[in-house]
Amino acid sequence: MLLAEVAQATQRLADAGVPSPRFDAEELAAFVHGVKRGELHGVPDADFDARYWEAVARREAREPLQHITGRAFFRYLELQVGPGVFVPRPETESVVGWAIDAVRAMDVVEPLIVDLCAGSGAIALALAQEVPRSKVHAVELDEGALRWARKNVEGSRVVLHHADALTALPELDGQVDLVISNPPYIPLTEWEYVAPEARDHDPQLALFSGEDGLDVIRGLERTAHRLLRPGGVVVIEHADTQGGQVPWIFTEERGWADAADHPDLNNRPRFATARKAMP
Repeated sequence: MLLAEVAQATQRLADAGVPSPRFDAEELAAFVHGVKRGELHGVPDADFDARYWEAVARREAREPLQHITGRAFFRYLELQVGPGVFVPRPETESVVGWAIDAVRAMDVVEPLIVDLCAGSGAIALALAQEVPRSKVHAVELDEGALRWARKNVEGSRVVLHHADALTALPELDGQVDLVISNPPYIPLTEWEYVAPEARDHDPQLALFSGEDGLDVIRGLERTAHRLLRPGGVVVIEHADTQGGQVPWIFTEERGWADAADHPDLNNRPRFATARKAMP
């Protein structure tokens, strides 16, 4: 019976140190058998596909679940992902939720939004979908990530740019309502502590950022200030260990107001926000 196979796979994944063994075992079974997770009980024993054990072995070796299935779920989206692009994480969903609320509160008819370090395009696409009249630009430097982002944004309203986030979109200077980013923020000193799924499979460019992990964020602070209109808002994800550090980058002396940190669903500091001060 398929559920017995899933139970066996769950134990194997747990022994391998996979953080969510039951979920992953079910997700792999659903993927291999072409059903939804909730429909697994309806797959008859005779239809069991032995390729399931190949998929389980790959996950056992700590290959990301999303690389095996080729898909990642983010808010209301299903995205194509694989080797060469950062896999979107659940904690980023609360960052995007805050940004959507902030944009809606602005009372701007067609808000202009920029997603820096766009990766798979998850953030930009979620904003375009949930803020229906927004104009969303996504910026990505890495060629590998860009290939996946192009697949994901196809047919959407997101405009994708192959550019460096620190110098991108000068034509939009002073016009943008919201700048959002999930940048690299892991300190180089933390390399050995990073989960193998990220360390061995996510692009290094998407993970590490100098000795304290804040190098890229310091650069993005200047980009955001350049792009935003007065009163516009920046939202930047950071590591839960960097709570309190990131708001100090967005100081009044550098033209910011209301810099603050915000918790994720686990009540850990997860992202910082600030408003471009009025002249």
